[in-house]
Amino acid sequence: MNVAAPDLPPDTVPVSLATVNLANCDQEPIHVPGFVQPHGVLLALDIEGRLTHASRNAREVFPDLPPLGAALHPGQLGDDAALWEPLERALAEAAAGGDEVAPFALETSVAGAVFDVVIHAFAGRVLVEFERHDLGHDKVASFALLAHRSMGRLRSRRDIATMLDDAVDTVRELTGFDRVMAYRFHHDDSGEVVAEARVETLDPYLARRFPAADIPAQARRLYTINTLRLIADVSDEQVPVDAMAGDTAPVDLSHSVLRSVSPIHIEYLKNINVAASMSVSIVVGGRLWGLIACHHRTAHRVPYAIRMACDVLSQVVSASVQTALERAGATRRSQAADVRSKLVDVILHGDDIAASMGELGQGLRQAIANDGVLFSHSGKLVDDGALPREAATQLMRWLDEQRDDLVTVSHRTALPADVGDAIRPFCGVLALRFDPVHHGLFVFLRREQVETITWSGPPDKVGRVGPLGTRLTPSGSFAEWRQTVEGTAVPWDESDLTIARQLLDELGRATSARGAEMERARARLLAVLGHDLRDPLQTISMAARIIAHGDPDSRVSQRISSSTGRMDRMITQVLDMSRLHGGLGLGLRRVEHDLAMLVRDLVEDAALAHPQLVIRASLPSTLKATIDPDRFAQVVSNLIGNARHHGALGEPITIELGLDGDVVRFAVANRSAPIPEDAARILFQPLKERSVGNERNPSGLGLGLYIASEIVKGHQGTIDYGYRDEQVVFTVRFPRDLAATGA
Repeated sequence: MNVAAPDLPPDTVPVSLATVNLANCDQEPIHVPGFVQPHGVLLALDIEGRLTHASRNAREVFPDLPPLGAALHPGQLGDDAALWEPLERALAEAAAGGDEVAPFALETSVAGAVFDVVIHAFAGRVLVEFERHDLGHDKVASFALLAHRSMGRLRSRRDIATMLDDAVDTVRELTGFDRVMAYRFHHDDSGEVVAEARVETLDPYLARRFPAADIPAQARRLYTINTLRLIADVSDEQVPVDAMAGDTAPVDLSHSVLRSVSPIHIEYLKNINVAASMSVSIVVGGRLWGLIACHHRTAHRVPYAIRMACDVLSQVVSASVQTALERAGATRRSQAADVRSKLVDVILHGDDIAASMGELGQGLRQAIANDGVLFSHSGKLVDDGALPREAATQLMRWLDEQRDDLVTVSHRTALPADVGDAIRPFCGVLALRFDPVHHGLFVFLRREQVETITWSGPPDKVGRVGPLGTRLTPSGSFAEWRQTVEGTAVPWDESDLTIARQLLDELGRATSARGAEMERARARLLAVLGHDLRDPLQTISMAARIIAHGDPDSRVSQRISSSTGRMDRMITQVLDMSRLHGGLGLGLRRVEHDLAMLVRDLVEDAALAHPQLVIRASLPSTLKATIDPDRFAQVVSNLIGNARHHGALGEPITIELGLDGDVVRFAVANRSAPIPEDAARILFQPLKERSVGNERNPSGLGLGLYIASEIVKGHQGTIDYGYRDEQVVFTVRFPRDLAATGA
């Protein structure tokens, strides 16, 4: 029905199209175009039943139509009274404040002609749209039967690809379009033709890609809320929608079946020699998942009833796709949960976490698709051979420096250049940093996806002067345009990330639980050892004294005494560390004591024990301070022993004790090379991982300085390392009178 538009009546105001240019192409207001397609008539009423808008061809069909601004009455829209009941119901619902009233469709007759009528309310207006009905009831029934059979077949399909093949065949049989395609959108919103039914003389578009710019954001929104769109003839002149005087608000045609077409889209269709088109949305989870797109080389109007059958068909496809995706997701989640429980069990009860993790990590391949797995924990690295050892180590070192617990990379450019080059051909990384303390990392890898994409024309629109002036211009043809994409892996999708987050949480909790249990076991073990070793150690010490009594010059008794003294200090340190880690503290008992006398006695003891040692002590005659004498003796002995052990042979140890105002300062210095910066940062930590394997400290333990620092902290003081005049200097500072500090 192409009805000529009469001249503009004196009581109307035209609603014009917005100018479309290079700057605002993506913001084109396609939901309020102010025009409708000429094969129908559109009327709009306000909640009081007044005619506020009418397409300019309305009076050609309804000669008795009242002027804009007047109320609409029965008899002015043909001779079918059945129209008025749903119209009045829609008006009542709109007046009640409903934002949107579901569309109601019926047939009516006007001057002997049958029309399909669609009534819906939106944003405080009721829209009534009329399309001529050209099919007989027998024809409609045959199409309905075909659609019903097809829906049953689609529901039985479990495979999405087969389902889409059936859908395009059915839609083409129902509508008669030359070409029917099923698009599936990718992660970047580009679309790919994954199914096609066509006339044999047409070139195939199967596997062609279309850039995301072909469907701008506002069009995607409309495709989601109005799932079927017909363009009967791209050459038709669009019919303006006139508004009553004073009504400046444009009519929102988002839900309209007659809404006019964007001039950009019209130009696009003409460029590819398409005279008519129809699109049906596939909406999954509220998001535009795909489209069924139909093209015809000549004008082609599909009756409303058949379009509705196609719309219902697309809803069946949407539901089936969603079911298939949820089924696949449930399988992945189940597999992930199974492997996750095994991984947690290994962490909680396994003897060698790294080795067991490396084996179980492969079980996650079904849940998180990957081409390689890496795992590291406590200095151990386990891999599946996908990467050379050096490259794997380099990647893990970089990941260990990242702040985020979940790191995702899909492009090589997101990696440091040296790391990206080292891990070729991989460029996809999904890393879980589940145990920062012990450098625990679980890493999945994906290979670079080098692919040649066949675009339908260049993927970027170009600016040129088109029919509407300088603006973005659609592709001129569907000619193949190939692009090779490198340095990109298949992105980690939301399902991958959900499973990864769950795994990260589980591994983190299990690691914390294992750490807490190991700490409790270590504390119990240390306490038992400390207690049980004291008795035999005292026995050995007593035997050494008996030997020394019989032979004062016995080297055996001297060695035994020295060794038992060292063992006693080690046991004391271990027990102290156990108390500190157990949260019991060191149990300081602070009293006023002569610190100068205490240091003097300890210096004399060290000189007697090591006659070759030279100690130069600068001490006041007396220095009263509030301290725990036994604990502070540990600090002094540790610093003297540390200087003797690490100082240059034959060089003296310098000790100073004095006051800086009300602060006690105690310093021990020995000639030595400076301590390396990375080692200096961890001097006062109990376990120094960088020292493991070092000849002078193969275990990596450093309890003496750690406990000394804790004792000094208990005295509200500090212990610092410095280097001056070619000497290593440890300086202790703490307030002389702790009572004055409120401690």
